[in-house]
Amino acid sequence: MAETCSHLNLVKDVVPSADGCEDCLRTGGRWVHLRLCMICGHVGCCDSSPNRHATAHWRGRHDHPVIRSFEPGEDWWWCYADELAFDVEGAPPAPSHS
Repeated sequence: MAETCSHLNLVKDVVPSADGCEDCLRTGGRWVHLRLCMICGHVGCCDSSPNRHATAHWRGRHDHPVIRSFEPGEDWWWCYADELAFDVEGAPPAPSHS
């Protein structure tokens, strides 16, 4: 496992695709917590959710490995490729759904 995320160069200034899990909203599913892809802005549900859309997004797009929490007050990041949780010093506060 990496000690630092080696994919931060891929991170962009993204706009969240939805205020809920984009895929669950489309299919009528439900979610527990939300994650924001920091490459394209896709909002997906966490692995505690029935459909695990954030992880499914990465599995379908291995060039989108970096997410961050899309929950109020949570500023942590995750890199799927490096299997690493981390904070980004100097990053703006996490965007979150309403």
